[in-house]
Amino acid sequence: MSEDTSSSTLSYKKSGVDVDAGDALVDWLTEEENRKPLPHADQIVSGIGGFASLFRASFSKYKKPCLVTCTDGVGTKVKLAAQFRRYEGIGQDLVAMCVNDLICTGGDPLLFLDYYATGKLDLADAKSFLKSVREACSQSDCALVGGETAEMPGVYAQNDFDCAGFAVGVVDEDQAWGPRLVQNGDQVLGISSSGFHSNGYSLLRKVFAKDLSDWVEVLLKPTALYVKLVQELKVQIEIHAAAHITGGGIENVNRVLPPTVTWKKKTWIWPSAFQEVQKRTGLSNEEMQKTLNCGVGFVLILPASQVAVAQDLIRKHGYQVYDLGSLHA
Repeated sequence: MSEDTSSSTLSYKKSGVDVDAGDALVDWLTEEENRKPLPHADQIVSGIGGFASLFRASFSKYKKPCLVTCTDGVGTKVKLAAQFRRYEGIGQDLVAMCVNDLICTGGDPLLFLDYYATGKLDLADAKSFLKSVREACSQSDCALVGGETAEMPGVYAQNDFDCAGFAVGVVDEDQAWGPRLVQNGDQVLGISSSGFHSNGYSLLRKVFAKDLSDWVEVLLKPTALYVKLVQELKVQIEIHAAAHITGGGIENVNRVLPPTVTWKKKTWIWPSAFQEVQKRTGLSNEEMQKTLNCGVGFVLILPASQVAVAQDLIRKHGYQVYDLGSLHA
């Protein structure tokens, strides 16, 4: 008689990967999609659930349409989310890090895909993350058309995870913003951030390590979504360039300046949380501004004649606006 070895049979599930849980997550997301369609739903030929998505290209309003593509992640902010089991804002962080980059071209977001990897797939946590992604896409006029969920025991500890996002948009080549449009005399306007956004967390986790629970609400506040604001601004005013203030801080503005101009940068008053970081670290103003957004999440470069209208619209959307100086030859 052969020995019964069924109890010791090795399977994918026993190895730590639950395929059924992954299928259940896709089913839930598909049901959400059917219940509340996202922007550009009429252009989605096939979306979540297949091997790839089909999106009907309809660019009739663009004379010379160019696709805009970008990808990003959330960095070590995911460590805090995992530690406090707070996934509801990280999805917005992920979308924002991508679409805020995309709109710096003057382009319009179209679609978004996400990648979510974890040591052990917890359906409640994954649903919280994906619900946040979905809501942020809706606020950004962007369709969530697919993604990937990976369960990777041995690579990630059980509660650890990471995520990446991929956004696609469109811009008219002749209308795209950038250094070629920037001129002598242009003004630089800063738009307030919602907090630390999604950069500098390798530093911030150490800065607030001893009283982390007192700061978790501030540290996990989601990155602001600037799409709706910028969409309204570009209809009403002339904009030459824009910069998303992420890693590298305010120095990101230099990426959209031509070599023919010099930025006479003005200072601004930082929100109290950034002042607290400087107090605890002793970092210089320059180092702070290279590491964190210091209260400015997005920057516009525009003609002086457009500043007053821009300021009114920015404030109308609930943001503070900062005069960051002007450009000179």
